Amino acid sequence: MSKLFVVGTGPGDKDLVAPKALQAINASSDLVAYGLYLDLLGDVCDGKTHHDLPLGEEIGRARLALDLAASGKTTSLISSGDIGIYAMATLVFELLDQQLQGKESHPEWLEVDIEVIPGISAMQAGASRVGALLGHDFCTISLSDLLTPWETIEKRIHSCGTGDFVVSFYNPKSKKRDWQINTARDILLKYRPSHTPVLLGRQLTREDESITITTLDKLDAKDVDMFTLVSVGNSESRHIINGSKEWVYTPRGYRKKL
Repeated sequence: MSKLFVVGTGPGDKDLVAPKALQAINASSDLVAYGLYLDLLGDVCDGKTHHDLPLGEEIGRARLALDLAASGKTTSLISSGDIGIYAMATLVFELLDQQLQGKESHPEWLEVDIEVIPGISAMQAGASRVGALLGHDFCTISLSDLLTPWETIEKRIHSCGTGDFVVSFYNPKSKKRDWQINTARDILLKYRPSHTPVLLGRQLTREDESITITTLDKLDAKDVDMFTLVSVGNSESRHIINGSKEWVYTPRGYRKKL
């Protein structure tokens, strides 16, 4: 049976790529990805046929991967982080869904054996860099309104505030979107203290990584770009300092038992 691996390769550090992801890539003849993701993987991609489609060609990547697999080529469709979180896995299954509804003309896709391999997401990598920010209930919200109406995003931010979730904002800013993160900040300030700790993690686990711990009232779009993950603690998240070491954690309630 034709095989398609849908692979998450983690935030960037090669040491954080799961062994199962490496096995899938090794077993593949063809790799489909945004080129940077293949560059980060290094020599594990040597000897494979690379299909590098640019940003904005996500649908094309998913179609190509299904086509290659259906033609008999063992293929890996690769994304950084976890491929099931704001990434390519959902497109693969959306295309299959469209085929089942008769809206596509690729019955061969339905014969492909698909295996999704998870990876460490940016929010997990960021939380590990500062301690245990995701120690209690949390959510993620993408601030990109390219595919989701801003009214829906805003409603979700309010719900996050009401529920007092730790929240990780993906896609916080781009060249054409520079106001959403400040709006999200202002919404959350209605529900949690101004001193709530905030993590700004840029290029997490990569050579030019930078980590900044700030507070909700000081969160500003000028300190964020498209390579930055923004994670905001809940009302109980704590920023602790021990000499030159700083940590952020979110208690789970053990304090009553200590």
